[in-house]
Amino acid sequence: MFRNLIRPLPMFILPTLWLLPLQAQERTQIGTTPVQMTVSMRVVGDIQRTPVINSEDIIVRQGEKRLQVTGWTPVSREQSRLDLFILIDDAADLSLVSQFDELRGFINSLPANIFVGVAYMRNGTAQIFQNPTDNRYDAAKAIHPPFLESEGSPCLSVVDLMNQWPAGSTRREVLMITDGIDRTRGGPRTHGLSLMSPDVYVARTVAQHMGTIIDTIFARGVVILGDWEIRNGQATMAKLAHETGGESFYLDTKNLVSFHPYLDTLRSGLDNRYLLEFSAIPGGKSGLQDVEVTTNVGGVELDSADSVWVKAQ
Repeated sequence: MFRNLIRPLPMFILPTLWLLPLQAQERTQIGTTPVQMTVSMRVVGDIQRTPVINSEDIIVRQGEKRLQVTGWTPVSREQSRLDLFILIDDAADLSLVSQFDELRGFINSLPANIFVGVAYMRNGTAQIFQNPTDNRYDAAKAIHPPFLESEGSPCLSVVDLMNQWPAGSTRREVLMITDGIDRTRGGPRTHGLSLMSPDVYVARTVAQHMGTIIDTIFARGVVILGDWEIRNGQATMAKLAHETGGESFYLDTKNLVSFHPYLDTLRSGLDNRYLLEFSAIPGGKSGLQDVEVTTNVGGVELDSADSVWVKAQ
């Protein structure tokens, strides 16, 4: 535990200290570590114009302590490269092919600072067919029909992808297209009333450590499963997206008629990313620390990971 150090101050300094707003004094931290994370801003309600948010409008808490915000920078198209991997489940039904033109259109719509990679989930691994590139033709060409067979965990596949990620990227994001069902623990006949895949906690931890945002779109698998298993898979993907600062898209247990509105939502989110920098309180050793990021500006919501990796001092 870190405690504030109280030392006598010269009398000529005291009046200056007393003039500081209480809020500024509250945010002053001793023994902290600088960290950064990517935050998405969403407009909610009937607001017609996106409000302007400044660093003083951002509230970051670690437990009961309010942390000092040291930076809040819009991630413009010119300032920061983003690596975006599209990770497709090889166990997806062939009806997914009907969405490929929309996926390719999404790739072609992305700004130049976004490098796109394509990989497939196969037996708990990630098979990379295109590393992140700014060549839209190469990225779109790498999308192909699923193999129609995979017995692995989607969560372990995304972990494998993050471990293979090429060096050089400053920001990372994954779009997973899958039903989210863990097929490594007995298969569809013995899953029964299975709980959420425990691999989601592994994937969440790795993603938060590496600063990777994960988004998910539901696509049914080639093996027909019951609604209970499908909803478990959807819940697993929703949890993974929520806890890494991403979004999860699904509609009941059926395949989506079109990916277009969801890809548009994701595209809009990519245009409203901010790099948040703040001073976090480290633990006894390096590790994830729970944080909450909010704003006092009405009409907007902030999406971010619920933990950040903090190095021990």
